[in-house]
Amino acid sequence: MKTFLLRLASASVVSVAVAGAMAQTPPSVTPTTAILAIGTFPAGTDMQLVRRILPGEVRETANLYLNGKIQQWYSLQDRPGVVLVLNTTDVELARAMLEQLPLGRSHLMTFQLLPVGPLNPLRELVTPPGPR
Repeated sequence: MKTFLLRLASASVVSVAVAGAMAQTPPSVTPTTAILAIGTFPAGTDMQLVRRILPGEVRETANLYLNGKIQQWYSLQDRPGVVLVLNTTDVELARAMLEQLPLGRSHLMTFQLLPVGPLNPLRELVTPPGPR
């Protein structure tokens, strides 16, 4: 019984040490491959003014798409706004590009810019397991 308890205690110490080491290992850095831009209208935005500017906004956004600056574009479903997947890795470049669009120049749309990259947990599937 004493031997069993010693082995159990040893196994517990080892598993805690391994878990602690894994918790301290920083995750692999995922490279930024695109910028996700979520554009919304601030509270109190004059939506009649937005409607007047919208044809120019659509034309200029379509040109960005045709020039390879925008990979995908969507409408938000729960409120007025857009989601753009931008072909850049630089947040400041993305911000400058969006601020040059008509709604950006008029300060009628604001963007949340999120750098995104490959799904990092997939590394666990392609990296051979280490010694355990």
